Amino acid sequence: MPSSPLVFYDIAPRPPVEKNCYAPNPWKARLALNFKGVPYSTSWVALPDVAKVRSSLNVPACRKFADGTDFFTLPIIQDPTTSALVGDSFDIAVYLQKTYPDSGAGDLFPPQTIDYVFSHPTILIPLSECRDSGFPEYAKFNMNVDAAFTAHVQLALQGMPFDPATAETSQAEFVRRAGVTGWDDFALVGEARQKVKDSFRETLGGLGQLFARDPSGPFLLGTRVSYADLIVGAWLRMMHATLPESEWEELAHWHGGLFGRLHDALEVYAEVK
Repeated sequence: MPSSPLVFYDIAPRPPVEKNCYAPNPWKARLALNFKGVPYSTSWVALPDVAKVRSSLNVPACRKFADGTDFFTLPIIQDPTTSALVGDSFDIAVYLQKTYPDSGAGDLFPPQTIDYVFSHPTILIPLSECRDSGFPEYAKFNMNVDAAFTAHVQLALQGMPFDPATAETSQAEFVRRAGVTGWDDFALVGEARQKVKDSFRETLGGLGQLFARDPSGPFLLGTRVSYADLIVGAWLRMMHATLPESEWEELAHWHGGLFGRLHDALEVYAEVK
């Protein structure tokens, strides 16, 4: 175990933070930290300050926009014991497993085949890349799950629980990235919203087939949790925090309730510290 608690940098949501954490990549890191039982404290960063904080820590951007400019985002972990700074959710999980292999609930990356591919249209938000990794199955899965959920993230945008102190600035940044005229342009209502929901349900059906392979469930390896479950679970946390309650209940019951059971089963690793 580390001699001092790690510092985990996450995006500050609307209070209370325990209820309103919404950013999916920080959720991946939080679930992994809790799974590994590594002591840490959270440093909450206002969304408009993310680039400044990341630069002050000398952690380079791990993704880029289509025009080649850096996309500064979170999470970051800082480990005082090793002096490590890690600024990508997948790399954080790999770091925790390699640095503290015997801590917590066990191995984040047990061997498994995770054959899921999502062919996505052009997505404005930079996605995780499938970089060289000691866990290529997991890296590929991470990239494809990110693509599947991001392709339907417009369903969640209007419900983002931004910190009121910085909400206007945060919304303006989303508008700038998307090249739209205003925040209301992201609204999905009526038939248009139903069309995206139908697409999302179909997309999750393909993912759900993997979770249905082992009937002992609710995880991909039946009763054994792996980082692949945390990847999907992190996106489900985001949807739970942003969708209207009735739509979250719909999602939770799609495909025989697979994703509702997964979300609930990961509650044990979802403590916000």
